[in-house]
Amino acid sequence: MKTHKPTTPSRRHMTHISYREVLDRVEPLKSQMKKLKTHAGRNNQGRIMVRHQGGGNKKLYRVVDFKQNKMNVKGHVEAIEYDPYRSAFIARVVYEDGDRRYILAPQGLKRNDTIMTSEKAPLEVGNRMPLQAITLGTLVHNVELRPGKGGQLARSAGSSVEVLAHADGYTDLRMGSKEVRKVLSSGLATIGQVSNPDYNLVNIGKAGKSRGLGIRPTVRGSVMNPVDHPYGGGEGRQPRGTKRPKTMWGKVTGGRKTRHPKKWSTKFILTRRPKIR
Repeated sequence: MKTHKPTTPSRRHMTHISYREVLDRVEPLKSQMKKLKTHAGRNNQGRIMVRHQGGGNKKLYRVVDFKQNKMNVKGHVEAIEYDPYRSAFIARVVYEDGDRRYILAPQGLKRNDTIMTSEKAPLEVGNRMPLQAITLGTLVHNVELRPGKGGQLARSAGSSVEVLAHADGYTDLRMGSKEVRKVLSSGLATIGQVSNPDYNLVNIGKAGKSRGLGIRPTVRGSVMNPVDHPYGGGEGRQPRGTKRPKTMWGKVTGGRKTRHPKKWSTKFILTRRPKIR
């Protein structure tokens, strides 16, 4: 983690990841890059559906292979690279057949390392195999919920899930939130923790950097007028004035259950995540 001299109020608390220590200084793979259209939170009618989005620095999307379904073909890590569209780093891999792809880089994977997707692959960081072949207690990431669809669980920086048990064609996984959930044992998972675990320690430091990330300003409801927000109005700093916390549209929030009671995946949750006291 890199800090700065307090030359300005914004630089005093600003921190960021020191990329020079972990990333290779190479040009990105042009064949695996494409331009994504930005919508600034608007739908096809131009109406804002998600507030506080827009602007930001220009960036190109890296096509990441979340399936990694080249079975029994060794891959050679050419470089660890930065990805502007995600918090984790990505690894450029060239396979024995000459194919080049980007994958999520696990923590500890380095240039010139060898990885492989196989049922009999060794339990080493970066190797990918079915959950049923992974030893209990192992940390994995990029886990498939449905075999063949590609990894969906544990893909952000520093995340991982723990393999707890195998039974009746399912594997019990402990999520980062401490929730325990069943997943089909035939789904693939990659050994190790996702790279860049210090990402949650980054301090943006100034408003301009937030705008560069594509985040527009947020106005507090308490400083609005009563017509604009349930918290608005009053002289000076007034309390909320409502019995329960609400959104700007008057919908009750805070403590209200949002998960549908008949959601299809509820039967796969063995233990719900603990409540935050």
